[in-house]
Amino acid sequence: MLIIAYIAFGFAVVQLLVALINLTFRQSLPQPDPDFQPLVSILIPARNEAQNIGKLLKDLQHQPYENIEVLVFDDQSEDETATIVEALSSSDKRIKLFHSSGLPEGWLGKNYACHSLAKKANGTFYLFLDADVRISGDIIHQSVSMAKKYQLRLLTIFPKQLIQSYGEWLVVPSMNYILLSLLPLILVRLSKFASLAAANGQFMLFEAETYNNQQPHKKHRMMRVEDIGIARTYKRSGLQIACLTGTNDVRCRMYSGLKDAIAGLSRSVIMFFGNSALLAILFWLITTLGFLFVLIALPLSAIVAYLLLLSLTRIIISRTSRQNILKNMVLGFFEKLVLGYVIYRAIRSETKQVYEWKGRKVS
Repeated sequence: MLIIAYIAFGFAVVQLLVALINLTFRQSLPQPDPDFQPLVSILIPARNEAQNIGKLLKDLQHQPYENIEVLVFDDQSEDETATIVEALSSSDKRIKLFHSSGLPEGWLGKNYACHSLAKKANGTFYLFLDADVRISGDIIHQSVSMAKKYQLRLLTIFPKQLIQSYGEWLVVPSMNYILLSLLPLILVRLSKFASLAAANGQFMLFEAETYNNQQPHKKHRMMRVEDIGIARTYKRSGLQIACLTGTNDVRCRMYSGLKDAIAGLSRSVIMFFGNSALLAILFWLITTLGFLFVLIALPLSAIVAYLLLLSLTRIIISRTSRQNILKNMVLGFFEKLVLGYVIYRAIRSETKQVYEWKGRKVS
């Protein structure tokens, strides 16, 4: 019992250190380079996104950076997605709509949509955006300026999460909690180790020539969490990548309610731990139940220090993520309980080898 208590205490120290690194060395996008204005292809896979696609397209129309083309792939939507895109494209020739003729065998839907869009693109950079993302500021010009500054072949940004219900608060913050307490994001750019890679498919900016040579979505055509797989493949190939978080100019409401959030996170949570269910379980046990062993086995001074470590880690991650600190503090323990259920759901789905997402069964 004493050994487990020391493990829990030591792990809390490590989490705090990683969280501090992510706060202290948080990377910011540079000011736009006025002499660097390449054509950027904005590539948007869309399936049943009638509630979101129009908002994103209007965001793009209001971007100060105008040297863009916007290509939308309607992936057999059953709602008004295509109609909305067509209406906006009639007044803005930069917007073009492409229709899926069907999902080929051996592909997952989003991966095929992204691959198909890239084949139609003409830009020096390809910016893949999910349809539920919102953008503002001069994010496109800043992103390509950063890619130029650091010779990046891939720049990915974790959006600021828009959380609008208590059900979402019990799930969504867990993503940033895992990421920012385990991985110093600065090392995604500075380290050569493929294991130190992270990415978010909601916002991925590729240098086009490298993308066309690598064909990343084709390589990972049957991978559910293709973004992380692509980032690791790029690093193994010696290609420079970077991962950012905490900008207000990229925002997203990923899920609507508790049920949707649990279903969504269970698709990807195991990949956060190197696709190891064992590591996911150990992380949950140590961070959720470790305090019991600390309370029983360690002296009062160590208990106070341990609780302070946990609180500081939660506060720092909330600040880095631009999330409500008070809500994350109050709901933190309940978030971890729900995370345990999400991990259980993920493992169960892996065992059955069947997922469902946006109306499709994914084997």
